[in-house]
Amino acid sequence: MLTYDDVLKDIGDFGKYQRWIILLLSFSGVTFSFLITVSVFQGDIPNHWCRGPPGTVELREKCGWSLEQERNYTVPLEKPGSSSHSRCEHYNIDWNATFLSCDYPVPLVTNNSGDVLLAPCQNGWFFEGSRTTIISEYELVCEDAWKVDMSQACLEIGFFLGALITGYAADRFGRKLCLLACLAGTGISGIAVAVAPTYSAFVIFQILEGLFGRGICLINSVLATELVGPRYRRVVIFVTQVVFSLGLMLLPGFAYMIRSWKGIQMAITVPHFVLLLYCCLIPESPRWLLSRKRIKEALKIAQDVAEQNGKSLPSTYKEMIRGENSSEEIKNPSLMDLFRTPQMRKRTLILMYSWFTSNLVYLGLILRLGVQGGDTYIDLFVAGAVELPATLLGFLLVERVGRRSPFVVSHIVAGTFCLLAACISKDMHWFKTAVASLGRCGITMSISILFLVTNELQPTSIRNFGVSICSSLSAIGGIAAPFVLFKLATVWSELPLVIFGVLCLVAGGLVHLLPETRGTRLPETVDDVENIIRLYEYDQDECKEMIDLHIST
Repeated sequence: MLTYDDVLKDIGDFGKYQRWIILLLSFSGVTFSFLITVSVFQGDIPNHWCRGPPGTVELREKCGWSLEQERNYTVPLEKPGSSSHSRCEHYNIDWNATFLSCDYPVPLVTNNSGDVLLAPCQNGWFFEGSRTTIISEYELVCEDAWKVDMSQACLEIGFFLGALITGYAADRFGRKLCLLACLAGTGISGIAVAVAPTYSAFVIFQILEGLFGRGICLINSVLATELVGPRYRRVVIFVTQVVFSLGLMLLPGFAYMIRSWKGIQMAITVPHFVLLLYCCLIPESPRWLLSRKRIKEALKIAQDVAEQNGKSLPSTYKEMIRGENSSEEIKNPSLMDLFRTPQMRKRTLILMYSWFTSNLVYLGLILRLGVQGGDTYIDLFVAGAVELPATLLGFLLVERVGRRSPFVVSHIVAGTFCLLAACISKDMHWFKTAVASLGRCGITMSISILFLVTNELQPTSIRNFGVSICSSLSAIGGIAAPFVLFKLATVWSELPLVIFGVLCLVAGGLVHLLPETRGTRLPETVDDVENIIRLYEYDQDECKEMIDLHIST
């Protein structure tokens, strides 16, 4: 049976047609990076203090106090000698008492032990600054501060559900149809997030936004990989990672210019409706059509590709048409397909662990930038810029060396530098930050290779589903990242770095067990995975004939 890789050799495996399609698909990588990191700005905690009872408002208006003066009279300091005020308590004073005046200092009420009586905020908060965030919108401070982390966790839950649902749907109903649905769903749910009247509605819509947004990312990477030949699959993943890093660099500029979190949300959502328009230009995956025995549709797309690339369709296309009359039953994707056979089971479990570790470490190191203080806008811009050389290095290595060795080394580099950063004193701040950044370069390179390897190791019949199941563990890592970073740091501030390092080193050992995929055909079925034949590009005609003869037999 003729495969699409055979056809690509004649119609062009990376011609003008594929380059144009991949360019269109890559734009969604920018919007996905916005979706992942926008919480850094939307969840920024402004300085705040308790809003006093109605009596304080009347006294402030009567005396002409500024908000700062009212704060000084009504809110205690965090601790003696501190210059900052408490954010969650105010003095327990009867503000309707007749002895209070503009000139008389506010007396403090004490108990029998002489301690000043304080009360928790009961009338809301004042938020300092002209920027609005979800913190000031829904008053997610003090006892409700946990809801900020919950909102990020809900987005990751959406990513997890999106990986499972859209992955299955793309293999069952087609890449293009699901991409169209996910673009529309992300746009609608994104607008709903911006106009959500309550916190509960906000997190519900954020789950939906994560669900559809993750689907866009996964479907695009699979679709782009299936449109090109073996030699250019690395280019597809490289472009995807580069535009993601560019998105990280662009978002701080948008966030700096737009002072409202709702405005930022609308700015990162509207592009999805623009991207929705190009779906009519994106073809269905010919590989998927062939796997579903829809040979004529696959042939029509192959003809379009050939015309755009200035090529001609091979005369052996009739062999593809005969396959359409095959009585072989079409099997829908199943979770058991990923674990039923020994090779599939080994690949799936290793890739799942690698996805979990990579996202946990990546997000953990990104969130750690906020813990260290500094300018959030500059830090995120630098984070995106640092990823570009790491992605480029991964791109060069996977072509010259192969997939497996750089994959192993990138995990070892990430783990080693995380452990080294944990051993450096906090007094050497810049050196510690630089070493941790090298660890982030390592994990960034491993993620770029991970996208490529996951697509190459999954058979076409369940590729989108397999990639989705494996990558769904990245959402679990994303949910775990803030808890590992913030909770374990209370035990020992460097413990998160130690855990990141150990996880990466273990991942490096496990991915060494995966097969090399450079230059190989994409497997079409689970049976192909169990009997994988490595096909590298040879210039010698005799070697090519021998390989083709071996395949035919």
